[in-house]
Amino acid sequence: MSKGNIGVTSDNIFPVIKKFLYSDHEIFLRELISNAVDATTKLKTLSSVGEVKGDLGDLRVRVSIDKSKKTLTVSDHGIGMTAEEVDKYINQIAFSGAEEFLNQYKDKTEAIIGHFGLGFYSSFMVANKVEIFSQSYKEDAKAVHWSCEGNPEYTMEDTIKAERGTDIVLHIDDEFSQYLEDATIEGLLKKYCKFLPIEIAFGKKKEWKDGKEVELDEENIINDINPAWTRKPADLKDEDYDKFYHELYPMQMDEPLFHIHLNVDYPFNLTGILYFPKIKSNLDVHRNKIQLYCNQVYVTDEVENIVPEYLTLLHGVIDSPDIPLNVSRSYLQSDNNVKKISGYITKKVADKLAELYKADKEDFAKKWDDIKMFIQFGMLTDEKFYEKATGFALYKNLSGEYATLDEYMDKVREAQVDKDGNMVLLYTNDPDAHYTYIERAKAKGYDVLLMDGELDVHCMSQAEQKHEKLRFVRIDSDTIENLIRKEEAAKDEYTDEQKEGLRKAFEGLLPSAEDKLRYFVTCEAAAADALPVFLTQNEFMRRMKEMSAHQQGMSFYGQMPDQYNLVINTAHPLIQELVAKETSEQVEEEVEKKAEKEGEEPKKETVIKTVCKLEGEDERIKQLIDIALLASGQLKGEALAKFVNRSVELL
Repeated sequence: MSKGNIGVTSDNIFPVIKKFLYSDHEIFLRELISNAVDATTKLKTLSSVGEVKGDLGDLRVRVSIDKSKKTLTVSDHGIGMTAEEVDKYINQIAFSGAEEFLNQYKDKTEAIIGHFGLGFYSSFMVANKVEIFSQSYKEDAKAVHWSCEGNPEYTMEDTIKAERGTDIVLHIDDEFSQYLEDATIEGLLKKYCKFLPIEIAFGKKKEWKDGKEVELDEENIINDINPAWTRKPADLKDEDYDKFYHELYPMQMDEPLFHIHLNVDYPFNLTGILYFPKIKSNLDVHRNKIQLYCNQVYVTDEVENIVPEYLTLLHGVIDSPDIPLNVSRSYLQSDNNVKKISGYITKKVADKLAELYKADKEDFAKKWDDIKMFIQFGMLTDEKFYEKATGFALYKNLSGEYATLDEYMDKVREAQVDKDGNMVLLYTNDPDAHYTYIERAKAKGYDVLLMDGELDVHCMSQAEQKHEKLRFVRIDSDTIENLIRKEEAAKDEYTDEQKEGLRKAFEGLLPSAEDKLRYFVTCEAAAADALPVFLTQNEFMRRMKEMSAHQQGMSFYGQMPDQYNLVINTAHPLIQELVAKETSEQVEEEVEKKAEKEGEEPKKETVIKTVCKLEGEDERIKQLIDIALLASGQLKGEALAKFVNRSVELL
């Protein structure tokens, strides 16, 4: 038996103390299984080149628990290690055996998982003692037993081991007793080792018989050694892709809309399958569903540094040995390979979407509502994707017709260009609430878009920035005559006193003091067939307020109250009835005479009230205000009940 100190030098920068090697304790199991798979893969490679003779026998990696001894064991039947190799690869920390092996057999070897030579030491995060029992494949090699209690001192001696391969025995610390529970270990194996290329066995299969769970003779195999992304697309059918999707996401009920199979070997290695799920709303719910693998070993589902942010809405698998990872394999580092991979995936996704749109526009339109958030998110955050997406990003009108922006502008160009040459696209986010406004627009031959998505407001602003003479306006943001101004605005014949009288009369009968802050009363000659009083809302302020919900730095707008214009349509007969035919000078003279007779000073308010025949018209004005509120969906509760009762009385 020999004793010694584990070699740690400043050159290999080994963070040797137990619990500080990795941030997640559970990583230890992934690392040990990866090493076992590496050892087995190496044996298969040596056999393929004739350096190992005969039948390789059982190559399964097995994980077992002995609760009485408080041990967790990972066993493989791979190439094993001699005493010299244990000294080189275990005692001299951070010398990567996998790296050396790859260099020697780079033209012949299958995938080798380990790159760092540190994974073994992650076992000391949860174990107070670790033992290695290893028998090399080499003839006449003696089996070796290595033992260490979590400090630089170790012991190593010859031993007897019946079979080729390596057993790693972890004596689990009491603090981490959860790693002696079957359910915990099986959960970790399914998380990290579900698609490893060598079968992983953990215990026996179980099934329910006569109301109780019984153990079968058959071993419980954790993993699928040939997952769909490792196979050729030509060998897979749509049902195979769907089956794999539900294997990845067993709790996902919906079928994916379509998929992209990634496969590139130059200038980097990358395989995978990306799925387009249905995305209706709430971006965060759908993120972090892409699983990153390194040679079929699960690494993370936080792939923001690998793919652009909007692609994190997709589901699926990306597998690449060329993505640099730190010792924990949990966090990604930025480098040129990562940027190339990100660019490749972006192009692949955009090309697939363009291909689908070109092949069957009708079918693509049917899927649009389920994928538009993903595409819009990409257009807003990635300029290159925006350029490609303009060819398949769709807009839907109230008739349920879909078109790209260019196609839609061509459709409405003749009717919806104003006198200044601006293309004006009308939209609504609530057809029921804006019904009156929509009908007015349709009566003039205009088309109205439905823009009720979470990112629609942002996309409209982006499109306006890209097109100099393009404006989106919500249908209720002004009178339809003002929204698409074809000629100079008509001027009414009212005096300032008459308009002021109307404004004050209506302001004074707004339901509450709060409403007087929310509604700004204005007079405007709209059209005789428009409502006598109606609401509009400033497009800019309302849009800024909506965008503030999703954009940092705009909280100021979000805190502002909703504000509306209560427009008195001076062209409507009902409003004209409230205005006197006499001139203000005539009325003023009559008021002065009456005041002088009564020994009082004439009041301007009296002149105004007389100019506008508002005496005794309070109920009528209230009714007109409520009609405007009702048409905009803002008349509710007690105010609605009063309106109904007043309507009955007026009838």
